[in-house]
Amino acid sequence: MKKILLIGVAGSSDPKPYPKAVMKAERFGAKLAEYRDEVRLLTGGDGGLMRIVSKAFVERGGETIGIIPLEDEGRSPSHPRYNPYNTISVKTGVTSQARSIMLVRSCHSFVILGGGAGTMIEAFLAYLYKIPLIVIEETGYPTDKLKDLAIDGYLDHRKLTKTYFTQDPEEAAEKAYTLAKSRITPNQ
Repeated sequence: MKKILLIGVAGSSDPKPYPKAVMKAERFGAKLAEYRDEVRLLTGGDGGLMRIVSKAFVERGGETIGIIPLEDEGRSPSHPRYNPYNTISVKTGVTSQARSIMLVRSCHSFVILGGGAGTMIEAFLAYLYKIPLIVIEETGYPTDKLKDLAIDGYLDHRKLTKTYFTQDPEEAAEKAYTLAKSRITPNQ
């Protein structure tokens, strides 16, 4: 039986995300869609960068899974945080912070598209759960500073899982795919 790779992303849900981050999220989603037969894209289900990356992925034949927090359940299509590109929506019934644990732990690799405190929390969750982590840099968001915290690619002294930093969204997509694939074993 062929296993599906689950690649998660975290990004700002700002209704008007920063232009550099928008461009990188679009390019990441387009590149990842080259693996649409093997990959499903997991997001927090919101608008902003999650909507942008989902759109790029879905428009190229990919399928997305939005892990929806309680506060976003039932959003109307006119709401700025509504994401019409969720192929599958999972209503968690929990806050966005609790939803983040479900999102991250479900992934084979995890990518940071750019964001603030919530996105950084998801980056640290991926690190703590030893989920391969890729951070796209130069987005204009505070997550650009994560590299300043890293020592030899690790987010703390325990060296739980190496964090990969890149400015290139296509490289991030390739790395996410490769790392996710390396976590799947034939008997898993």
